[in-house]
Amino acid sequence: MATDPRRLRPSELCRLLNSTPLGEVISERQLYRHRTRAGLRIGDARHVDLLRYVAWLVSQRHAPRREPEVDPYEAVKERSRARNLALSLAGRDIGDLPNVVNPARKTRAAGDFRFFCDSYFPLTFHLPWSQDHLKVIAKIEQAVLRGGLFAMAMPRGSGKSTISECACIWAVLYGHREFVCLIGSDEGHAMDMLDAIKMELDGNDLLLEDFPEALFPIQALDGIANRCNGQLYKGERTHIGWTARKVVLPTLKPDGWLQREELRPFVRADGTSRASGAIIKVAGITGRIRGMKYKRADSRTVRPTLVVLDSRGSRVERVGFRWERSRIDVPIGE
Repeated sequence: MATDPRRLRPSELCRLLNSTPLGEVISERQLYRHRTRAGLRIGDARHVDLLRYVAWLVSQRHAPRREPEVDPYEAVKERSRARNLALSLAGRDIGDLPNVVNPARKTRAAGDFRFFCDSYFPLTFHLPWSQDHLKVIAKIEQAVLRGGLFAMAMPRGSGKSTISECACIWAVLYGHREFVCLIGSDEGHAMDMLDAIKMELDGNDLLLEDFPEALFPIQALDGIANRCNGQLYKGERTHIGWTARKVVLPTLKPDGWLQREELRPFVRADGTSRASGAIIKVAGITGRIRGMKYKRADSRTVRPTLVVLDSRGSRVERVGFRWERSRIDVPIGE
């Protein structure tokens, strides 16, 4: 029986076209796509008209190509820019915060400076406290929580500087004070104390367990201060600061903390952590300490609300200024 080229089944058409010396020129899948595009112009639902099919292929071959709406090179550049931007944002975002390991410990240490030192700095304060230490701790606790002005003299090696550094950390991590000024006997001494504070913030695993809202972004810097300006949390900048003379804790809103009763005390009404934007700044006793201020990310200008003066040397020359709220003056005894 002769084959009618005007009524060929798709399988018959494929066999016919592939029977030439050219070999396979079309597959059933490709023919199916052509039939879908051409519709009833080349046949009906079951058959294909070979002559009309060839005519349709010729028309498609010689049809003018549509002009691209945009420059192809510009489109490639835009896709590359978008891809690089997405990779950059993914690298700058610190991701989800770790969970708070021990909320009860964190809650108790909020109002107990001695417990804070014992719980989070066990390698530093491994010896029993003396009565003089406990007096100093009580005075520091009072100054941080309620304000006050006092001076204490202690012998060398008794831990004055270390206690002062821990007091600064305690004050900012809980949001007791939003701007802490640490003054050393000279600029070098002050920067050494800030280095010690930065070492605790960057490497203390116990602090990281309970204060991920403040320490996780710091440790995400990997010691590279240039990453501060671009650091993101949930797509928002953290405004973290990490320089030789000051530390600015990250500003962020931990997910779900307002809904968790044990963590609600550590966030403000707007959901930001109480440590957000807290500042520790250092200066030498002869340096520029008058008029100290800082412009925060929320456009507020803040001034020191707690000053810790750690002076070294057998003779201490008192400077002629007075802070309005709190000062802890810890000169060394003779």
